Amino acid sequence: MEKMTLIDRFANPDIIKTMSLGDKMLASLYVTLLGMAITFIALSILWGMIALMSRILGTKSTKIEKQALVVAAVTEPETTIEKKEGEIDEAIVAVIAAAVASSMNTSVHNIIVRNIRRTQNALPAWGNAGRFEQMKTRVQ
Repeated sequence: MEKMTLIDRFANPDIIKTMSLGDKMLASLYVTLLGMAITFIALSILWGMIALMSRILGTKSTKIEKQALVVAAVTEPETTIEKKEGEIDEAIVAVIAAAVASSMNTSVHNIIVRNIRRTQNALPAWGNAGRFEQMKTRVQ
């Protein structure tokens, strides 16, 4: 009788019928652990490649943007908004500047507001109603 290796033992589907319950449970445990290990290794490789690409591609653009903000804040004086026919309250300007600063992760002092214009609302009435309902549910 030839000595069967592990691969020969599990490669033949007829052998599975002769296996005991304990052997079947052990084989299923091997398959489960092997599948989890392969998945973990593949996800780790993907994570490493994404982290490497973000370091290579992401750092240059953020440094340039931060330098441009600092240069713009230092070189250009702040402008005042003059009230005209469609006058805008200073509180609204402050809120808009704070929202822009928050989205850019910078200070309000680095932002210069030169002009504020209302844009055309291209949404239909049902779109505005849906947006209003969404905002109303978040507040409550």
